[in-house]
Amino acid sequence: MTSLDPGRDARRAARPRRHRTHPLAFDAAVAACVFAAILVGAVAELHRPNGPRFDRELSPTTVLLAALACLPLVARRRWPRTVLAAVGVVTIVQLVGQTSAPRAPVVAAAVVALFTLAAHTDRSTTWRLGALTAVVLTAAAMLYGPRPWYAQENLAIFAWTGMAAAAGDAVRSRRAYIDAIRERAERAERTREEEAGRRVAEERMRIARELHDVVAHHIALVNVQAGVASHVMDSRPDQAKQALAHVREASRSALDELRATVGLLRQSDDPTAPTEPAPGLGVLDQLIDGFTRAGLPVELEAPQTSQGLPASVDLTAYRIVQEALTNVRKHAGDGARARVRIIRTESTLTVTVLDDGAGRPAVPHRRQEPGTREGDGAPQESGGGHGLIGMRERVHALRGTVVTGPRATGGFQVRATLPLHTARTGESTT
Repeated sequence: MTSLDPGRDARRAARPRRHRTHPLAFDAAVAACVFAAILVGAVAELHRPNGPRFDRELSPTTVLLAALACLPLVARRRWPRTVLAAVGVVTIVQLVGQTSAPRAPVVAAAVVALFTLAAHTDRSTTWRLGALTAVVLTAAAMLYGPRPWYAQENLAIFAWTGMAAAAGDAVRSRRAYIDAIRERAERAERTREEEAGRRVAEERMRIARELHDVVAHHIALVNVQAGVASHVMDSRPDQAKQALAHVREASRSALDELRATVGLLRQSDDPTAPTEPAPGLGVLDQLIDGFTRAGLPVELEAPQTSQGLPASVDLTAYRIVQEALTNVRKHAGDGARARVRIIRTESTLTVTVLDDGAGRPAVPHRRQEPGTREGDGAPQESGGGHGLIGMRERVHALRGTVVTGPRATGGFQVRATLPLHTARTGESTT
């Protein structure tokens, strides 16, 4: 019979048991208790009008047979079949040889051995050997006993051996049930740990993408403006001051975005948690204006697409434009122009960023690998940049598609298509 509370069964099974930590000592104690019980039963006379008495004579033969029957019980869990056979033989010898009444209850050792066999073997073996043991011992008691074959003592042998087999089988079934519960609990715990590890890795990747986008964009602008200021410091100090002002503004924006991103990692009780929302297409004009002041003319073709967009799509579209324009400013050279086109339909949002590559000549006949810029000598991954990799990861996280590569007329293009329905479903379920 199993409990209705699997958790309680698992906790109970996890408790240390003395018979598991010291099995040999426990079995020796069981054998001693059975030996004492057989001797007490041999001298006791329970069915008397004036109450039970313990005045029967204890013969050396009874003590020897009881010792021979109980001694194998010390190894009952290591060799259950052998112990049952040995104890059964001794019990049969006692039943056949001791024909005078009353007989010592040596059959108690056989009952314990049969219980052990049922608890440590399979069900078919239990019922096959259990039935054989019950029939053989009962037949020996009926044929060679001093009383009639249908006496209560003879039928009790059959009943006790049958109950021993049933009780041992129940113990084995319960142990298997507890083991299954423990295995499921351990498997569920491993699954939770793996899921937690996966979520931590995804969150780290997301934060890394955010930090890269923020730092790469603003540091690129700082680098360009610092170069301009250094170049015109002596000849045109006014323009150098203007460039340094742009450097200060870009660095301040970088610090603000870094503070907001790192603030997401704070605990709930940390002070000054960020309240500024994540950037999106609603502030795209400010981003375009920053590139324009840095010397990159940008043409924007975008309707009011930020209204009603899922937050993940809005942020991803903004980061794609930011990363693509940063790459144009770094790789396309002076004099390049860029165009940003955003098209929204009922199911998708398409973001396209093109540049004319005016600063560097196009190489239309050279095959370019994904992740390279026009004029780069190696893929961007090998050169240390991770912009296009992060861009693809963002788009693929929303189950969208992204295409990057050189244009036939010169320059570079980035085109990303973001599904709207999938993003809404994912945000509503998280």
